[in-house]
Amino acid sequence: MNKKIRKAVVLGAGVMGSGIAAHLSNVGIPSLLLDIVPPEMTEAEKERGFTPQNPDVRNRYAVLGKKRTEESRPASLYSKEDAELISTGNFEDHLSQIGQADWVIEAVIEDADLKRRLFEKLIPFLKDGTIVSSNTSGISIQKLCDGFPPAFKERFLGTHFFNPPRYMKLLEIIPTPSTSKEVVGKMVHVGEDILGKGVVFAKDTPNFIANRIGAFATVDAIRAAIEGGYRIEEVDQITGQAIGRPKLATFKLADLVGVDVMIHVTRNLYESLPPGEREIYVLAPFVRQMFENNWLGQKSGRGFYKRAKTNHREEITVLDYEKMDYRAMVRADFSSVETCKTIDDVRERVRTMVTSPDRGGQFAWKIIKNTLLYAAERIPELSDDVLNIDRAMRWGYNWELGPFELWDAIGVKESVRRMEKEGDRIPPLVEELLGGGRTSFYETRKGRVATFVFGSGYRELEERAKLVVLSSLRERNKTVISNPVASLVDLGDGVACLEFHSKMNSIGAETIRMLRDSLKEVDENFEGMVIGNQAQNFSAGADLALMNSKVQEGRWDDIEVIVKDFQDAMMCIKYFEKPVVAAPFGMTLGGGCEVCLASARIQAAAETYMGLVEVGVGLLPAGGGIKELLIRSTEGIPPGVMNVELMPFARKDFETVVRCKVGTSAKESRFLGYMRATDGITINRDFQIHDAKNAVLDMVKSDYRSPRQRNIKVIGERGYALLQLGLLIMKEGGYISPFDEHVGKKVAYVMSGGALPDGTEVREQYLLDLEREAFLSLCGEPKTRERIEHMLKKGKALRN
Repeated sequence: MNKKIRKAVVLGAGVMGSGIAAHLSNVGIPSLLLDIVPPEMTEAEKERGFTPQNPDVRNRYAVLGKKRTEESRPASLYSKEDAELISTGNFEDHLSQIGQADWVIEAVIEDADLKRRLFEKLIPFLKDGTIVSSNTSGISIQKLCDGFPPAFKERFLGTHFFNPPRYMKLLEIIPTPSTSKEVVGKMVHVGEDILGKGVVFAKDTPNFIANRIGAFATVDAIRAAIEGGYRIEEVDQITGQAIGRPKLATFKLADLVGVDVMIHVTRNLYESLPPGEREIYVLAPFVRQMFENNWLGQKSGRGFYKRAKTNHREEITVLDYEKMDYRAMVRADFSSVETCKTIDDVRERVRTMVTSPDRGGQFAWKIIKNTLLYAAERIPELSDDVLNIDRAMRWGYNWELGPFELWDAIGVKESVRRMEKEGDRIPPLVEELLGGGRTSFYETRKGRVATFVFGSGYRELEERAKLVVLSSLRERNKTVISNPVASLVDLGDGVACLEFHSKMNSIGAETIRMLRDSLKEVDENFEGMVIGNQAQNFSAGADLALMNSKVQEGRWDDIEVIVKDFQDAMMCIKYFEKPVVAAPFGMTLGGGCEVCLASARIQAAAETYMGLVEVGVGLLPAGGGIKELLIRSTEGIPPGVMNVELMPFARKDFETVVRCKVGTSAKESRFLGYMRATDGITINRDFQIHDAKNAVLDMVKSDYRSPRQRNIKVIGERGYALLQLGLLIMKEGGYISPFDEHVGKKVAYVMSGGALPDGTEVREQYLLDLEREAFLSLCGEPKTRERIEHMLKKGKALRN
């Protein structure tokens, strides 16, 4: 079977269908987005003289779905140009085009009969080999294909994406007994390698894995809140990051998803599950009253929280579920939650939370305990192993730890003892684990991870060549050198990886020292180096706390030494004789971005948010960021070509720096100039280190030579004056503050090359010296100190 998907058809242009079409276009797969023909024309269509036969009328729902992908925030598309790969149509006029598709994805409303009628219509148009899948979130996949021809059933399965499809990693694949192994294998390849998803195999049970357990966790938290008299905002204080779940916690997340969606999911479970379990999913009467009141969450302006603008400010009130009215939020003082804010390690954080005696700890223990017991009872119903369940909750609900990873973190033996004292029934899976003298669901043996399988003991996870796990390599004694903030790890085949592991992977003196030591080690013993890690973000930039302490103490010489050391280190990377490939992902800001700009090549994750954001804290890029943007923007000018107008190039770079533009994807980072067209993009971040390593090896095979230093033409005094004029216009228009203008002038001076004639050629070091001098001068500004302190305290920029 051909593993390529050359074209897809998406049936249903709602939120999920249009989102799936958008992500297909992100990875270069053209799709036809179809929906029903509207039952009647709108007044606007009538005013424009349209008839019911007009394509704009008949394709309206699909066109609106495509428009949604172009306007959504956060963006559904990697770049606006990707929307060109989405074409639109309707079920009556364009269903025959299914014959051109390799994959048909059904994403219409959750009505089994409607879905089946649609499948009946498309079957005559299917070509041999076309895969058909349903994106249902809970309807039985077997029920959807019962009675259809065997040739259809062999190519039919469930592919449950999570919303929004671009960002949510989980893809639940649900085959039926009739689905061919070839089809399942192809969908795994497409999911992982093409779409960048984490694939989990789910059984054809109600709501599959993630929504089954996620729905349980939600209704259980609501029930526990009512039983314990906890306010809504108290529950959200407890059930967020303190227990390893997303910051939105329980009720804020429900408002985002929609109260109507929550009711639909729980109703489906109630109708599908047998007596004894179905009662779990009966929601509290006040939630049903919210639905009747149209208090559906963010989509209706009010849900568990209400947002209203008063005096140009957003006021947030919270639902009092006893009075069914909104009131001011009252923040509880849970010592357990406050303590957990200081703990970075999620395992220690959760242990601290569930053993705390205050009301916060009591609530956390109760809901976590119930979720653990429920998840264990669902094996082997939902999945044959704990791994799929843990991955489903991490990838689909953004939990930091899945249920069984969480159980290991708090201690299986100790927690079971506590559960038994409280009268809980221990599931057979856990009894078997402990009965065999085992104490955890996961074991690590010489860097190899094994998981406990019901009835089989431990089973080692299959190693995959494309999946490089740095922590596993360290456990196998592959660390070459290290210090408290970074390590050099041997990836094999003559390639090493410099891994940052400071807080937020910030860059300080120790990081720079390790960088220099690593280059020396690679020069002597390796073919090349990757700079990458597997934390939440590549690097948030320079160590701002360290810089702030130096600024407060007025230690200007120390600051200059730190900046000069960083500049020199970046130049060492750039002109290193062996290839250095940066592997950025997530936040890649400030100094983290400059590390990438200095590298011979970038192998970025698709979800990379790269930018030079120093102006936001009253500073400017001083590690070569401005210099490198100027070099990249003029690389397309052929050698020897004279009299090229440089101002358009410099203006674009200037706006990028002054406006702190951050690429919302690796593709957009290319547009902004942070990446070259030759830099690579990895869709599945799990495979990024592998791809970066291969990029190094490819450069070695191509007889890599470090670049030669080159002169840079600058726009000089005339360009400086024009950039200043632009700043003045922005200030007079109220777009920037006077201090923004002051910082912008410093950026303009560096970018123009200072007091030089237009077109003067300067050395790289000349611009680095200008960067450093301007950086030091801004460090002495009181408003810069205010911005730095605000960023450290609040985590966001201050526009003073």
